[in-house]
Amino acid sequence: MRSPVLLKMAAPIDLELKKAFSELQVKMIDTQQKVKLADLQIDQLTRVQKHAKLTHAEITTLPDKTRLYEGVGRMFILQSKEEINIQLMDKHKTADEKIKELEQKKLYLERSVKDAEDNIREMLLSRRAH
Repeated sequence: MRSPVLLKMAAPIDLELKKAFSELQVKMIDTQQKVKLADLQIDQLTRVQKHAKLTHAEITTLPDKTRLYEGVGRMFILQSKEEINIQLMDKHKTADEKIKELEQKKLYLERSVKDAEDNIREMLLSRRAH
């Protein structure tokens, strides 16, 4: 039978570990959801880039005097070839910048979960040592 002093010390340690594990679990679930969202956003931005690139490639083959129209809501506006090319390049550039930001965000999230796991691992090892 354990002495009352040991039981009193073991209970706070177990509660502390339990709390740390539950916090880690919540953090991991939250991070996994954020990483999935970032992946979806990256996929969507990649499609935007691909669309802009293909449209740009098609437009460059057209003669300079070709009448081009930009879709705006339910209507179409006559635009110059140069204007449409500029818009397509801006779209591509903006998507590229957002993809880089999302990749950085994913790295940060993954690193923070790894740090939390390492902290719990250290806590467990220190508990076993005592």
